[in-house]
This record gives sequence, structure tokens and C-alpha cells, in this order.
Amino acid sequence: MPLKIIRDDITKLNCDAIVNAANNTLLGGGGVDGAIHRAAGSELRDECAKLGGCLTGDAKITKGYRLPCKYVIYTVGPIWNGGNNNEESLLRSCYIRSLRLAAENGCESVAFPLISSGAYGYPKDKALDVAVDEVKKFLSFYEMLVYIVVYDRSSYQISQSLFDNISSYINDHYVDDQFKPMRRFSARDLYALPDECISEDREPRPFPSLGQMEPSASGSVGSKNSLNDALEQIDESFSEMLLRKIDEKGLTDADCYKKANVDRKLFSKIRGDKLYKPSKSTAIAFAIALELPLEETKDMLMKAGFALSHSNKFDIIIEYFIKNKNYDIFEINEALFAFDQKLLGV
Repeated sequence: MPLKIIRDDITKLNCDAIVNAANNTLLGGGGVDGAIHRAAGSELRDECAKLGGCLTGDAKITKGYRLPCKYVIYTVGPIWNGGNNNEESLLRSCYIRSLRLAAENGCESVAFPLISSGAYGYPKDKALDVAVDEVKKFLSFYEMLVYIVVYDRSSYQISQSLFDNISSYINDHYVDDQFKPMRRFSARDLYALPDECISEDREPRPFPSLGQMEPSASGSVGSKNSLNDALEQIDESFSEMLLRKIDEKGLTDADCYKKANVDRKLFSKIRGDKLYKPSKSTAIAFAIALELPLEETKDMLMKAGFALSHSNKFDIIIEYFIKNKNYDIFEINEALFAFDQKLLGV
């Protein structure tokens, strides 16, 4: 199952477990920690009091009580002291141990805040990198839906250099539809006449009546080719191209759908129906997973009935990553989220 970055209130998520970025006592505090305790009710604090606290980098679990989730997983993140005091390894341990507890308790979905990125001062872009990296490693072995939940835009940051590079690329390539010059159509444009309807001096002649048009072999008026002939010439479908490319790349199905950040059930639907029509974000996700160059990506999109356009910021961001040969779908989704665009695969 995939990784989803969402903007929401973690206490209201309907998933198997939510992760509380707690303090060492586990008895509640400010921010998200306090909000979780208030939403769960006093029973949560009573159970936490029996756990004997929690070391930094470790994790413990309780019931969810009045929360919509089954479980609350508590983990204590490191306080940022410049980055040279084992902060990164402790933060990684928070995600590793929390994910392990979720798996051991049969969770199919778990939601994390960006641990340590609030009052503990861990730089938000660095905290995000650690979170995504550890979740990505976990998902390469386990099937689970993992949310990274941010409360508002200010609590989420990608690296400034990546943000600036993408912003510059968008500015160089974005074409706003409202500023496109209106095309001036001639009479010939409007009629879209076939050659036989244009005289030798290139002036339009009246469009032939139905009685003047040549019937097709099937007896209908119009094209000489029958509908069946046309249908027989249709190219391979999206599903057929996807499966062919997976084989050509030497990937397994699991390799592909995990790299695409796509749920196994959705992949099964695509494999089982050669005429399956995916969403645009799903089609691009598979092109990214297969590490297709731009022209092949456009070809795969065309199979699903889509195209890339410079009047669409989402499309330009995708083009930026493909041209830079960066096929890390998690990093692409981080960028899409930062620019308030739909994420890939999910």
C-alpha cells in the first residue's frame, strides 16, 4: 500500500493507528500530544500512566478509546541541538519502532505527524526527509497504508533548493490559458474542408450534399473504411503497454506497483482488465515507476487518454523530474504537495 501526505487533523483520521509525538512521560503535553489526549478521554491517560514512560527514539502502544482509531502509538522524538547529537538516528528509530508496533498489532493503516518538527525544533525539511525515507524502506517489505499528516502549510517544507529549482522551471515553462492569444479563424478553418471541396484557386466550394458523398463498402455514408476495420487498427491499451514494459524492465508486479506508490488491489484491477482506464495521476505514477523518458511517458499517457500540457503546473512539475531523471516518486509527491497539486499513485 502507498504513502500519502495529507493536510488534516490527525485526531479525526479513521485509520487503525495514529502516532503521537509524545514527551517522555506519555502523560500529555502541548500541541498534537495534548490534542490526542483530549480527544481520547481520561482512559487514555490512565493506560499511559501504567507504561512507565518512554525513552527517546522508542515507541509504545495503547488502545484508541474515544478516538476513531484502534490504537495510539507513542514515540518520543529528539530535541534538535544542531544535528550533531545523534538526532537523526533517534528520529529514524521513532519511525522504525512505531511502524514495527503497527505491523505487530495487525494494522493496515497508520498515520504519523512530522515527529520533532514542532516544539522540538527539528528542521522541517530534514524531518520530512527522515520520515519519507524510513516509511519508504518499510513499505518495500510490508503492505500498509501510511499517512504523513501535516496540520497546515507552515508545518511542511521541502528543501529550499528543490523548491526554488521547481519554481524556476514552472516560471520558464508555464503558459497561462488566459494569456494565450486568441486564434483568428478563416472560413477555410471553420469548414475544415477536404481537398476535393477546394477549387484549384484554393477557394472553398460548397460542401457536398449527402447524396454526393461516396458510400463506404458497408453502404454507410462517410469513410471508405468500415468501423470494424478501424477498430482492428487500435493500438495496445494502457494495461497492455504497462504489462509489456514491466516485463521489458525485468520488474516483478510488486516491484512496479510499490515504486508507483499504488495499492496492490488497484494494480490487480489494471492487470485483470486490458481496457482499464486509470486516472492521470495513476498513469503517470506507473511511468515514473518504470523510469520512462519523457516521450515514452507521453505515449503511456496517451494510451489512457491523457497528455502533458504547459498550461498545467502539475504536468510541468512531472516534466521537471523526468527531464532531470529523478524517478523517486516519494520526492516527486513531496514537491507536488508543496505546490498544492494532486499526488501520484494515491
